[in-house]
Amino acid sequence: AYYGNLYSTRMGILGELPEQQMVDKLMGEVKKWQAADTSIKVIPALHYIGITAQLSPGPGNTYRLRMPFKEIDKVLKMAEKINALVFIDIQVGLSTLQKEVPEFEKYFKMPHVHFGIDPEFSMKGGQAPGKVVGTFDAADINYVTEYLAKIVRENNLPPKILVIHRFTRAMVTNTAKITLRPEVQVVMDMDGWGHQARKINTYRQFIYSEPVQFTGFKIFYKNDLLEKGSHLMTPEEVLKLKPQPIYIQYQ
Repeated sequence: AYYGNLYSTRMGILGELPEQQMVDKLMGEVKKWQAADTSIKVIPALHYIGITAQLSPGPGNTYRLRMPFKEIDKVLKMAEKINALVFIDIQVGLSTLQKEVPEFEKYFKMPHVHFGIDPEFSMKGGQAPGKVVGTFDAADINYVTEYLAKIVRENNLPPKILVIHRFTRAMVTNTAKITLRPEVQVVMDMDGWGHQARKINTYRQFIYSEPVQFTGFKIFYKNDLLEKGSHLMTPEEVLKLKPQPIYIQYQ
């Protein structure tokens, strides 16, 4: 999956490059992953940030900005050309999942559109996003999976994938109380950046110990190279992790 926002060249590779250059690069990564693991078909995906956390309060003092649907529609058209999945990702700020998730219902009714939530920017304590690392509880996640499961059942859809970003323990609380449902596949995504040794350690500490269901791993094209001696982890390196990640995100 390529992650980002079309308004920003700094939030991820999805908005950083022109469309054709981005697609060519993505499909190049798909080929590398397919060569590294021939047992599972590799599917390209575009992971779009549909709500971005903000440093200023904005209308309603929610510290979040919803993207116009026309931007999501652009991503859908990009995805259609390469038969890719689409993920809509949200950073709720001082808002709530209950207020934000239903805004995207028409997209969730599409069989190839999935969802991502980012605890880092869920500010339960009322702070501005970025001041501290935010959090979601099992109750928040259970609300989302119940909501998505209902859409799946009512519209006879394949299961929805729910990606939850995580790089600290406190980002997701009470994981043992997360309710698994056949209509939703939960991916706990290792969202930390830096030297490969640090990333592997973060995965072992905060994903391996509480995988919930499926796991994911994030690679940062820029931030993973900031430390001396660091390199971008290869598919072969990532696939050595236990449990083996099944969702890979590039930012």
